[in-house]
Amino acid sequence: MTGYLFRTVRSVLGGVAAAVIGISMMADPAEAQSGQRVIVGERYVPTIWVDPDGCEHWVMDDGWEGYMTPNVSRQGIPVCRRGNVCGVMNSDQLFATDSAHINAQGRARLMDFFRKTNAISYIITGHTDSRASDEYNLDLSLRRANSVARVAAQSGARIADVRGYGERMPKAANTTAAGMQQNRRVEIICIR
Repeated sequence: MTGYLFRTVRSVLGGVAAAVIGISMMADPAEAQSGQRVIVGERYVPTIWVDPDGCEHWVMDDGWEGYMTPNVSRQGIPVCRRGNVCGVMNSDQLFATDSAHINAQGRARLMDFFRKTNAISYIITGHTDSRASDEYNLDLSLRRANSVARVAAQSGARIADVRGYGERMPKAANTTAAGMQQNRRVEIICIR
């Protein structure tokens, strides 16, 4: 009985496979004669995505489900780019007090910066002084970093990540006006 069941299943599966091959070959007689199958559809172009740590990933997205795998060297080591702070923009020169809107002069300066740096991608971080609450400063710094990221995207730059640190990463003490001015900044990290 087991042999009979096996032969029946094999026969049915063989028939299904033959039918599928026949249908695919009937779709285009030229394909049937050449013995090659051509699938017509969208063209999928793989790309490289750089994560916020600077490591590369091979990416393919066909619209239904995506595929991503780390890009590794022949030794199996992940390919990661070095990131360094390549630009520090004083918030007082870009934004009005308590605002995330970039002024025209600051916008032109940023566009020029992103066109000239030639990095693979950027991480943009916003920082504030400590004059308001921690929660408010986190929100303001993130809004300002996002404003800079929008200008970067408009200039054709790739953005890996946008972060707002508020008052949590000061460059100087918040006890003097000069120290607070140093802390109000947007840092741009270039991944090369």
